[in-house]
Amino acid sequence: MKKPVVLVVMDGVGESSEALGNMVMQATTPTLDALKANDPFRTIKAHGTAVGLPSDDDMGNSEVGHNALGCGQVYSQGAKLVNESIEGGSIYASDTWKELVAGVKTSGGALHFIGLLSDGNVHSNIGHLLAMLKEAKAEGVSKARVHILLDGRDVPATSALEYVDQLENTIAELKDASFDVCIASGGGRMQITMDRYQANWSMVEKGWNIHVHGEGRAFASAKEAIETYRAEQPGVIDQDLPGFVIAENGTPVGAMKDGDSVILFNFRGDRALELSMAFDGDASFDKFDRGVMPKVLYAGMLEYDGDLHIPHKYLVNPPQIRHTLTELLVENGINEYACSETQKYGHVTYFWNGNRSEKFSEELETWQEVPSDVRSFDECPWMKGTEITDLVIEAIESGKYGFIRCNFPNGDMVGHTGNLYATEIAVETVDLCLTRIQKACDEHGCILVVTADHGNSDQMLEKNKKGVVSVRTAHSLRPVPFIIHDADERHEMDMESPFGLANVAPTVVELLGLKPYDCWEKSMLK
Repeated sequence: MKKPVVLVVMDGVGESSEALGNMVMQATTPTLDALKANDPFRTIKAHGTAVGLPSDDDMGNSEVGHNALGCGQVYSQGAKLVNESIEGGSIYASDTWKELVAGVKTSGGALHFIGLLSDGNVHSNIGHLLAMLKEAKAEGVSKARVHILLDGRDVPATSALEYVDQLENTIAELKDASFDVCIASGGGRMQITMDRYQANWSMVEKGWNIHVHGEGRAFASAKEAIETYRAEQPGVIDQDLPGFVIAENGTPVGAMKDGDSVILFNFRGDRALELSMAFDGDASFDKFDRGVMPKVLYAGMLEYDGDLHIPHKYLVNPPQIRHTLTELLVENGINEYACSETQKYGHVTYFWNGNRSEKFSEELETWQEVPSDVRSFDECPWMKGTEITDLVIEAIESGKYGFIRCNFPNGDMVGHTGNLYATEIAVETVDLCLTRIQKACDEHGCILVVTADHGNSDQMLEKNKKGVVSVRTAHSLRPVPFIIHDADERHEMDMESPFGLANVAPTVVELLGLKPYDCWEKSMLK
């Protein structure tokens, strides 16, 4: 190994010359600006086909981004993986699908679908839900209920009714004397059900009581619920809408009962794990009181955690990611260090290592988590930047590690709130942290590599065809920066070839003086 490499992932910090809503450009970032001006710098692709998604209209996300960063290859991911399974019919030929359908046909119960209702292609796609509803009817299922989580994060902030209308139109086409189908419950994704990294189990508990027990504020329709909440809370965006239950004559239409089957149709794992744990958990489950548990068959769209086998049943096999950067470093006996706060800790560990919860080597891998605050991130846009930086510098100073990686979630997590001023501070926070890390790298002979996993804070506003400007809370389709800083040597990069996140691992390996796996993408170094 030549010199240690320190990789900083500025989560959600894309690169663009477009000024509208670009809080990266708006922020004061002297260190990032100097690195771009004085060191080898280019942009790389972090969305669409570069990270295994169906098309370049699909925005990247932290999960597929860290998979690509960590394995140096491009695997079919998320929506593309499920698309292929649905189009080829393998999802319906799976033992799990057959068991779920047979269960409700035998019991006369309902087939429940829970998931994010949008076409954002980050956590889910409404097209998958509609396809499964049609297949369920074709296979003789007599009753289906849909529990919708409202997005407004990976799609326009107040677009929920567009997706509700799309679902209701399909329901109207399918519903007849043989097939009883309707929306049963719902709520904003940041209010119920979709917590991640066990940061806020009360969100999951709220969703559980709404979806499973039908306990919540009742409305005649999802449209009525959304319009009522918007009138009561002017300016509220979809992800923050409270939970609701659809009822007829005072009775919830979708409370779950013995003999029902349940499918969580989200394909992304981080915000699907906790609900899966609640459904699959035995009597020892203690995260919240689940009440009287209906005896249901439960499955996720994917196996969200391959090592812990969560959930027990799933419809589509996940990509089998092999030959990761960590495996190569372990083979070469190199110590590595990974650090972030709770919101992105799983990304620099589980997703980085190819969807693997366990370490490849307990001896050579050190993981450090900084607990995130349980609050809206625009209230504290600095998040845990200082604490992460302290730990990274401590790791550098120790001289123990050949490769150090960290993730600063600020640009993404604060960007998702839609608060432009807070996001500007978030980006400036990361720059301040970068200043300290660069200084430590220079003093201790490390190479500093800076990049991002996708864009977000670079596009906080958008203008529609009528010229109306609105807040954007979704990830952007823009490239991300890639910088190599070495106080002792200038490492020339190929500035012309089309590179993406999967080219980062082979570049790191070349900087370390190691031989990459033959199956990897090319290094960006000349």
